Amino acid sequence: MEEEEESMEEEGGGGGGGGGVEAAMDDQNHNNWGSGGGYGRHLLGDRLLRGPAGSPPLPGAAEANGVLRGAETPGGAHRGAAGPAAGAGAIAAAININASTSKFLMNVITIEDYKSTYWPKLDSAIDQLLTQSPGDYIPISYEQIYSCVYKCVCQQHSEQMYSDLIKKITNHLERVSKELQASPPDLYIERFNVALGQYMGALQSIVPLFIYMNKFYIETKLNRDLKDDLIKLFTEHVAEKHIYNLMPLLLEAQSTPFQITPSTMANIVKGLYTLRPEWVQMAPALFSKFIPNILPPAVESELQEYAAQDQKLQRELMQNGFARGDQSRKRAGEELTYSKYESLTLLLYQLWL
Repeated sequence: MEEEEESMEEEGGGGGGGGGVEAAMDDQNHNNWGSGGGYGRHLLGDRLLRGPAGSPPLPGAAEANGVLRGAETPGGAHRGAAGPAAGAGAIAAAININASTSKFLMNVITIEDYKSTYWPKLDSAIDQLLTQSPGDYIPISYEQIYSCVYKCVCQQHSEQMYSDLIKKITNHLERVSKELQASPPDLYIERFNVALGQYMGALQSIVPLFIYMNKFYIETKLNRDLKDDLIKLFTEHVAEKHIYNLMPLLLEAQSTPFQITPSTMANIVKGLYTLRPEWVQMAPALFSKFIPNILPPAVESELQEYAAQDQKLQRELMQNGFARGDQSRKRAGEELTYSKYESLTLLLYQLWL
C-alpha cells in the first residue's frame, strides 16, 4: 500500500506541467495555482489577451503577458502566498484591457456608418422641419437628433455634416424658388410670405439641433455662425431671384388698400429688411411704414404735407367702411377739420420729442 501511495504521488508531481491548466482552474479548492502551474498561467493569460481563435492580439497584450510572466518566481510550489495574488491581479488587468479596448472600438463611427445610419436620420428630420406649417406637430425625437449631431462631431465628421446640411437646404430652396416662379401674380405675394415664414420658422428648430456643430466647427474653424449662413442661403436662392418681381407687386398693393392683409405686408417687408437692409432704397416709403427710423426726421416746413397725407389716408379708410368711432355728437363736415388739427398736434408733439 505504501508503494502504491508513493507511485500516485510521483504521478501527481510529474504531471504538473501537463495538468497546469487544470491545476490553475482548481485553485479555489486546492490552492495549486503556484505548484507546477507556470505553463497553465501562460496559456490562460495568452488566451484572454489574444481573444477568439484567429483574431489579432489586442494592444497591450505583450505588456500584460509580461506582467503575468513577471509574477512568476522560480521554485514553483516554494514561492509562498505572494504568487497567487500577483497572478490573479495580472489576469484582472488583462480582462480590463480587453473590455476597454472592445468598448472603444464599438463606439467608433466610420464614414460609412455616418452615411448609412446617422445622416439619413438627420436628413429625414430636416425634411420635416423645412416643410412643416406653423402649429404642426412634428413626430421626431429632438433628443435623438441632437445626440446624432453630438456623436458625429465627437467622431470628427463635422465638415461632412456641415456640407451635407448646406447641400440639403440649398436643394430645398431651389425647389421653393421654382414654385414661386410658377405662381400667378395674384398669389405671388401670399406664396412668398408663406415660403419666407415657413423657412424662418424651420431655422428656429434646425439651428438649436446643430448647436454643437456650430460651436465646435463653424464658429471655431470657419469663423461664422450657422444661422447667418442659413439666412444667406434663402437670400441667395430665393429672395434675390424674386425681389424685382415682388417689389412692384408690393408697391401696387400698397396703393390699393387691403389688397393684401396688413399682417402679410408687414411680414414680407420686415423679412426683406432682415435678409438685406439695403433693399430699403428700392422703396423707402413702403419700408418706413413697418421699420422705424427709415426716413429722415420730420421737419417743420413739411407739416402741411404730412397733414395732407394723413387726411388722404383717413378718407380712404372711411371709403372702405372704417368709421372713426362715435360720430353722433359731431356736425356734418367736421371730420376733416378735426383730422387736420389732430394731425398737426400729433406732428408737433413728435417734433417736440
